[in-house]
Amino acid sequence: MIAKIKKFCCAMVIIILLPYVVTIFANGVNIKEARSGNDNRIRIQTDAGIIEMDLEEYAIGILAKELPDEYEDEAAKAQAVIVRNGIYKKIQDEGDNAVFEEQFWTTKEMQKNWGASSYAARYQEVVKIWEATADQVITYNGKIVMAPFHQLSNGQTRDGKEALGGDEYTYLVSKECPKDLEAENQMQTTDLTMMECEVTAYDSAGYVLSVTCGTETISGEDFRQTYQLQSGCFTVQEVDGKLRVTTQGVGHGLGLSQNTANEMAKEGNDYLTILEYFFDSVEIKEVSEIL
Repeated sequence: MIAKIKKFCCAMVIIILLPYVVTIFANGVNIKEARSGNDNRIRIQTDAGIIEMDLEEYAIGILAKELPDEYEDEAAKAQAVIVRNGIYKKIQDEGDNAVFEEQFWTTKEMQKNWGASSYAARYQEVVKIWEATADQVITYNGKIVMAPFHQLSNGQTRDGKEALGGDEYTYLVSKECPKDLEAENQMQTTDLTMMECEVTAYDSAGYVLSVTCGTETISGEDFRQTYQLQSGCFTVQEVDGKLRVTTQGVGHGLGLSQNTANEMAKEGNDYLTILEYFFDSVEIKEVSEIL
């Protein structure tokens, strides 16, 4: 009796699936559909070589890494749009040849930084923030643009045309961020081995454009990166046989200040208002409208 029931069930399965099987043999398999969402993959450069990864998984890993603790939801949504801009601008510029940097948190790194007990809830919060922005990107003159951010300005953000050169950055207009001046880590000092150094040019926001060390002149940003300074806004002076560097703010000073974005969110501003404050004359559009 049991054997007959099994045979009957097998026969029913074959009957139900037969039209689908015939269709596959007749028309072939649609690979994109068969991958069930895994077609949206990008290439990542790692120490072990280039690997493939789902775009959204990569984006959520970047967003998780870049979101400060105790960040308001609307500020986090603004950050999500900025992350999406970085990814899709690269795709817009490089197409199928785009290879992304390994700059995201894996699930193991999330657990390490958030704690095993908090990981699941925090991960779902990041996913929710990502999905809430609905494929939106920042555009200027019909193109996805570079949308930089930094942790804390020196009280105002930098003018993109002045700092980077070129009319393509005219949407990066210097913006006042007075509450950044009240932040706990607004001013910091670093002592370096003594060398002959002089800041030779500042921009209008007070960030260093060039530094002359001995006979060599380098950009302020190169100097910041070389000596791992907190900010691109700094002064130098000799103190007790050391070169003391005093910085204001945290980061390069371009684009969105995360601290001010968070303060704006606390005041009731939504993420679109936040983005439109820091990125002048831009439009927020869906990726499908651009690419």
